[in-house]
Order: sequence, then structure tokens, then C-alpha cells
Amino acid sequence: MMSSAISNNQGGRTHPHKFTMWVAIASICMMFAGLTSAYVVKKSQDNVIRVLLPNVFWWSTAVIILSSVTIHLAVKSIKAREMQRYRLLLGITAFLGVVFAIMQYKGFSIMGLSGVKFIGKNSNPGASFLVVIIGLHALHVLGGVIALLVMYIKIFVSKVKSYNTVPVEVVATYWHFVDVLWLYLLLFLIYMR
Repeated sequence: MMSSAISNNQGGRTHPHKFTMWVAIASICMMFAGLTSAYVVKKSQDNVIRVLLPNVFWWSTAVIILSSVTIHLAVKSIKAREMQRYRLLLGITAFLGVVFAIMQYKGFSIMGLSGVKFIGKNSNPGASFLVVIIGLHALHVLGGVIALLVMYIKIFVSKVKSYNTVPVEVVATYWHFVDVLWLYLLLFLIYMR
């Protein structure tokens, strides 16, 4: 009993997987800080036109915030050993992540149909930065969705009941991060218009 308490708590230290996630988050933050700084520099040049964000980006914001709520509730559910609720909330979170990514794609499609040229000859440098910044965020969201789906499948495949909360806590930390990152990017793009 005592050894299991020590192995789970690790003497008050942060679990190595959680620490690794925080290091990865710090690296991603630096990447996006560099990209948004480059956007500011590029925007100061005369050839960058302003790109209006379609309303679908606002709706996608509501979706990703809702997904952050569902992953938070999923963590609470596994800690309470409510596995049915945990499965449901994990599945909903993954579904909302996919919906978010689809909405992001739809936003770019709307911008393209309105005449914004993202890449290639005569492209708008501001729009090209948007593709890189928002596209990289969408890729991070899809990475989170894959992690959620793997965890979801493991629930049904595993013959041993595991109430280890570390994996879902790590994924939840990452998921909250991509949520906050999107809010930062949205506010940044609104401010930079």
C-alpha cells in the first residue's frame, strides 16, 4: 500500500510525462511567439493587406472552449472512477476537436472564395502567415485528437481496468494549452487587423 502511494506521488515531484509535456508546451509557445513576431514585422511592410477573419472562426472558438470543458470533466470523471462518464466525455472532446479543425478549414475556404490568395504567385503575405500560424495550430489540435482517440480506443481494448489518471491529465494539459493558444492567436489576429 505504501509503495503504491509513493510510486503514484513520486515524493511530491512532477511526473516525468507531465514534465515532458510542459517542456513541449514551452517549445510550442516559443515557435508561435516567433511566428507572431514575424507577422508583426511583415505587417509593417506596405505590401501586406489586411485579411478579414470569417465568422466561422468565432464559432470554432466556442467549440474549442466547450471541448476544454469536456476534457476537464473527463479528468474529474476518471478520478472519481466513473468510467462510463469518462468514456463519453473523452469521445465528445475528440469529436469537438475534429469539428474545430473542420471549421478552421471552412474558414480558410471562405477566405479563399472571397479572393484571398494564400500561396503562390501574387499571394498576400498576410494571408500566407495566417495559413502557417492557424494551420500549425490546427495540426496541433489534430495531434491532440489522435491522442484522445488512442486513449478512447484503449478503454475498450484493454482487458485490465486502469484508473491511472496521468495519461488523461497529460492529454488534458495539452488540450487546454491548444485552447488557450487559439484564444491568443485569435486575439492577436483581431488586434493586428
